[in-house]
Amino acid sequence: MAKRRANGEGNIRKRKDGRGEGRYTAGYDLETGKRVTKNVLGRTQAEAKEKLKRALEDSKRINISKSQDLMVGQWATLWFENYAKPSIRESTAEHYRNFVENHIVPGIGKIRLRKLTTLDIQKFYNRTREGGRIQRYEGMEISGLSNKTIRSLHAILRQCLDQAVKEQLIP
Repeated sequence: MAKRRANGEGNIRKRKDGRGEGRYTAGYDLETGKRVTKNVLGRTQAEAKEKLKRALEDSKRINISKSQDLMVGQWATLWFENYAKPSIRESTAEHYRNFVENHIVPGIGKIRLRKLTTLDIQKFYNRTREGGRIQRYEGMEISGLSNKTIRSLHAILRQCLDQAVKEQLIP
């Protein structure tokens, strides 16, 4: 007879293609009250079990109801207005606003915060390095940003995403 898993442990099954699949409840939708389920795949059932264990630990740290529909651009703007702006000087706030409005929001702003990957961020940095300068007047040559500017952009984006982790929006 098969071992039963306790409530909240998820379940593991073997798929037709031979891989293991683990399913778990990530939370409940506040509007409909329905269960939000997620799954993980592994080459073997043991690998799926390990991935399921890690996913359950991550899901306990994330408030799925708050982070479901939030876009990176929305979060960056919200973060700037509520977390960064009150604690920095006015001139620094203008630099942050410039980076958020002119680079982060147009570059990666349409990606859902929960779906943002390191590959998305690296592609964003590469695009910005090659052709990220804002055209301020007619006939201005569009070129890339310097490495120092990219590092500053990275520092701001990192602060923004670190705050999202503290708010339990992302793992």
